[in-house]
Amino acid sequence: MYSFMGGGLFCAGVGNILLIVSTATDYWMQYRHSSNYMHQGLWRYCVPGKCMTHTDSIAYWDATRAFMILSLLACFIGIVIGVMAFIHYSSFDGFDKTFAAGILFFISSFFVLLAMAVYTGVTVNYYGKRYGSWRFSWSYIMGWVAVVLTFFSGIFYMCAYRMHECPRNSNSH
Repeated sequence: MYSFMGGGLFCAGVGNILLIVSTATDYWMQYRHSSNYMHQGLWRYCVPGKCMTHTDSIAYWDATRAFMILSLLACFIGIVIGVMAFIHYSSFDGFDKTFAAGILFFISSFFVLLAMAVYTGVTVNYYGKRYGSWRFSWSYIMGWVAVVLTFFSGIFYMCAYRMHECPRNSNSH
């Protein structure tokens, strides 16, 4: 049970760091415009020599930002509850902390998946037609890796929950 929780905490910790870095950095997409390479993130876009804040409230950026922030919150709360389950913290005994952490990691994975799907769909349809030379960049890729890590954190915690709730009969065979 503890190995599953340890694996879940490791994946969630790395996933949460990737979520923070992915959300905060400006390398979701790179493209070439007027013979200059530019890049943009969820909050700013950068041209050679300077970066500027997105001033337009474009729905897909707002949705992607909101889903990424919700994913961060769910993952962070899941980590806190997961640590409490790991160390057998006795407060809040009214609910199973292992199960709650697993559900929060799945919710985090779902939110980041929604964010990535919204961003991918709009970017491919808009920038793919507008700019010939563009590509997704490392901040975007970190978001997809965070999807996988938070999902596996949920799986690890659900396995730990199942092992705790359904212990094996030591007298069998």
